[in-house]
Amino acid sequence: MKIYPVLFAAAAFNACADDIVLPTVDIKGAQQTSLERATSTGSNLGLTALETPASTESINRAQLVDRGDARIMDALSRAAGLSVFPHPGNGGSALAARGFTDLASVTQLYDGMKQYGSGALSFPFDTWSVERIEVLRGPASVIYGAGAIGGVVNIIPRKPSAGAIQNEIMLGIGSHDTQRYGLGSGGGISEQLSYRLDVSGNRSDNWVERGDSRDTNISAALRYDISPTLNVTLSHAQSNQHPMRYFGVPLIDGQFSPRTYDKNYNVADGTIQYRDQQTSAALHWQPADGVSISSTLYHIRSRRQWRNAENYDWLPGTSQIARSDYTEIRHNQEQTGNMTVATIEGQLFGMRNTFSGGVEFNRSRFGHTNNSPYSGSSVVDIDNPAPGTFFSTDPTYLKYQVKARQYAGFMEDRLQLDDKLSLVAGLRYDRDEVEKRDLVTPSASFEKTFNNTGYRLGAVRALNDQTSLYAQYSVAHDPLGPLLFTNTSRAAFDLAKGKQLEAGAKQVFWNGNGEWTLSAYRIVKNNLLTRDPANITRSIQVGQQSSRGVEASVVFSDGPQWRVEANATVLRAEYDDFNESSGGKLVSRAGNTPANVPERMANIFGSYSIAPHWTVLASAHYVGERNTDSANTLKMPAYTTVDLGLRWQLASRTSLTARGFNVFDKRYAQTSYYNTTQWLLGADRRYELQLRHSF
Repeated sequence: MKIYPVLFAAAAFNACADDIVLPTVDIKGAQQTSLERATSTGSNLGLTALETPASTESINRAQLVDRGDARIMDALSRAAGLSVFPHPGNGGSALAARGFTDLASVTQLYDGMKQYGSGALSFPFDTWSVERIEVLRGPASVIYGAGAIGGVVNIIPRKPSAGAIQNEIMLGIGSHDTQRYGLGSGGGISEQLSYRLDVSGNRSDNWVERGDSRDTNISAALRYDISPTLNVTLSHAQSNQHPMRYFGVPLIDGQFSPRTYDKNYNVADGTIQYRDQQTSAALHWQPADGVSISSTLYHIRSRRQWRNAENYDWLPGTSQIARSDYTEIRHNQEQTGNMTVATIEGQLFGMRNTFSGGVEFNRSRFGHTNNSPYSGSSVVDIDNPAPGTFFSTDPTYLKYQVKARQYAGFMEDRLQLDDKLSLVAGLRYDRDEVEKRDLVTPSASFEKTFNNTGYRLGAVRALNDQTSLYAQYSVAHDPLGPLLFTNTSRAAFDLAKGKQLEAGAKQVFWNGNGEWTLSAYRIVKNNLLTRDPANITRSIQVGQQSSRGVEASVVFSDGPQWRVEANATVLRAEYDDFNESSGGKLVSRAGNTPANVPERMANIFGSYSIAPHWTVLASAHYVGERNTDSANTLKMPAYTTVDLGLRWQLASRTSLTARGFNVFDKRYAQTSYYNTTQWLLGADRRYELQLRHSF
């Protein structure tokens, strides 16, 4: 259904609504600097970013609105040190941080809860219901367990709040028949009861043939204040996604060809669908001054389906594309767990001290249905591909089931030695019990227990109230792959281990209108699987990978008049000890850069009020070249995209924003996930018009 009449009718109505008294919604950006706000992701101690001995970042809702980021991945691509390379195989959520990639090394959370490793993460993805996004760079096993050597991303939804009920609507239209809507409402129902409700949806034909996508999202929460020191919040969120059924394009003569830019070589009846939901009950209690306890019971459920022709190769000397890997896969995952944390503020040896300790456990069930070995092939024309339909002689049925149980205990402590110097330490122990039942080859079934301990030792030196220096040493662990996908051969090995040394500086300046951060680090990850020189058909766990780099960010602001944000990252990531089998021979990859890791990244965003009620918005996003494989034989070129926008504040509670994304129509590759010569492209130039109104 078209929404053009609705949008312009609403704009006409609200243009004359200046005399209506409505709550103010500021979309100019946060006035308080992010360094002065507490970060729940950096630690459980309630520390601000200035007090945390780690590199952190918080992207608030005002920034999401200003930048026009409708997707979580869009927002994360602008964070310092993060690179996105989404592909259907992992739910469109792949990240790289500090030289390490994907869900086995970069943990993603929703409101502090982690979905156990299935290798695909499809929720959350839409920013409408998001209050802020917090990023912790570097090893974070001390809080979140294995799988966070590169860093952690925490998506924090909008939550119930007391006070008058406030509502918000968003309507958008754009290129490729793009349509968006968002409805939000929250506030106090009574003195003790408050709520939050957000609903959103998107649809688009996108930039490739048969590239249509659509989704709907609902997030709801109800908070009951039992007393001034005790409250309970019930939350539920769910989504239904039908992403683009797009698996990229093949290179032609080893080159990225304009002939394939808008082509879709998938079958006509290809299917991708993700259905996710998360329900939780969170209790927060302050039994005494300086003492707080929180406990969250949650249940996560995901159903995912893929049914597509996924692999494409150009046939040299012809105008034809060979398709293979007619793949049908279904995931059925459920997880139930609890996290309980207690924090105590007091004195230790006469010095101010904050201690936090907690426990976590969860149980997961995972079923993997597929049509392995994914045979089937066809040939289509490169310029006018007849899509055909999905056909496979391989039956699709449940191949294996996995049960997993995770138990963890963790603690942190901050000791304030004097007015300037504090020490922060953390420790976490995890026990993961994985039981796989192979329904095809029962002898391949196994049970395996993984144990690991992570820790962090850090110091923060406050030069003054607005400037701090920090250093930290941390140890973390990564699985050798998603634990729910672990096979018999990998189950024989332990987790990989990583160590990081990091130092940095943070400062708020210009009377709180500016801030900057600088961090330098080195991470060494060992116990990687590598080929045995004595028998190249056998794997041994002696490999090593490392990275070192510098990350910097700066923010300048003159209140509502103008604002500039920028960040840059330079790193060197390499294999130190890693062998592969190639052509029946053992080949060393030592000195090579891992695939999908850019070593140069930068972002800049600015807003400027050119006249009363008119604001210009602009941003640029740069990603350096990336290798497509560990052999480093082929590189995806570096690229820069530029976005421009103009916002008109029609009334005090109503704005209309026109945006152009990738205005110079840069064609670029985001990843080469399926094979080294098959690249998934990013979006082309597109325009959107968006109306926002609060009441």
